[in-house]
Amino acid sequence: MNATQFFRSSVVLIGLAGALCAPIDGARADFLGKFQDWEAHARRDGGSKVCYAATVPTKSEGKYTRRGDVFLLVSHRPADKMIGFVSLEAGYTYSKSSKIAARIGGASFPMFADGELAFAYEDGPLVEAMIRGADLVVKGTSSRGTLTTDTFSLSGFTAAYKAASKACGVDG
Repeated sequence: MNATQFFRSSVVLIGLAGALCAPIDGARADFLGKFQDWEAHARRDGGSKVCYAATVPTKSEGKYTRRGDVFLLVSHRPADKMIGFVSLEAGYTYSKSSKIAARIGGASFPMFADGELAFAYEDGPLVEAMIRGADLVVKGTSSRGTLTTDTFSLSGFTAAYKAASKACGVDG
């Protein structure tokens, strides 16, 4: 794992804990609102504000017997100059050779895996496509060789993203 991947992993793990409303630094995430299939939250992490839009899949497919929670986050960490950071919790450990891609309409956006997490190589173009799209589909392969397909509705994404952006004082 390189330094960028390690940093992204650390940031997302903190964001994922907040998405589950787990206490961090003694505080829970503030609920900013539900926007169709998405929610927006904000919280403090070590004095810095973190804001994010989050959702769960509307459909998950694959021949697995057990799988953990699956959710998609688009986060802002203004103090770290990270705006519109896209991450996915897969609910399993990805295969090291898994080719992961997010698809919106006919466009494909490659992602890389780090354990149970997947990250967009380029966040900006993916977020722009999410604003315009209807559904986001991610395919990946677990460390046990199970192919999964998760479909996320993008209904309400734009409003949730704007609420998170406003809460963190960034353009969204």
